[in-house]
Amino acid sequence: MFTDIIQWIVEIVSSLGYIGITIMMFLESSFFPFPSEIVIIPAGYLAFKGEMNMVLVILFGIIGSILGSLLNYYIAYLLGKPFLLKYGKYFKLTEERFDKLNNFFLKHGAISTFIGRLIPGVRQYISFPAGLSKLSMPKFILYTSLGAGLWTTILAFIGYLVGNNKELIHKYSTTALITVVLLSVILVFIYIFYNKKKKIKVQNVENV
Repeated sequence: MFTDIIQWIVEIVSSLGYIGITIMMFLESSFFPFPSEIVIIPAGYLAFKGEMNMVLVILFGIIGSILGSLLNYYIAYLLGKPFLLKYGKYFKLTEERFDKLNNFFLKHGAISTFIGRLIPGVRQYISFPAGLSKLSMPKFILYTSLGAGLWTTILAFIGYLVGNNKELIHKYSTTALITVVLLSVILVFIYIFYNKKKKIKVQNVENV
């Protein structure tokens, strides 16, 4: 079943080219439950075969991710929390999950958009709190691009290195996921430590 799905995605990406990558990554980054692994890994495989360009695979993957994230951003920005809670349940966005995402964003700020892009089950929804808080567009696009770029690059290279081997895709995807989650945790701690240190410096200056 998995092999058939991968082959189907390979055929679609091969026929639609980079536009196909953009469309599918747009869906993956919006509220549709569409995993990026089954898009970018086959595209990386096509790059290995010489049918696509690796740099363009990553670039158009990032573009699709940004566009999908912008859709979510503006839904939250224009329609607000009541709309998200009313219709989010149809896309596995429960009130409890939304509150956790929103609290995380409010606590850690813009970097949450970057970190959220690296975590499965979060990357599709992290743009909602950013839109609700009206995070500035340059910051939103920057952090979204960095997070999406890192994840897309990892997946593309998995496809390039292991091709369409089911077992190896599962193995390296799992390893990559664990690595990225650990990296996200480390980045959060670094960010928190830096912010606390910065606040202490400001307080010391004010007390002088």
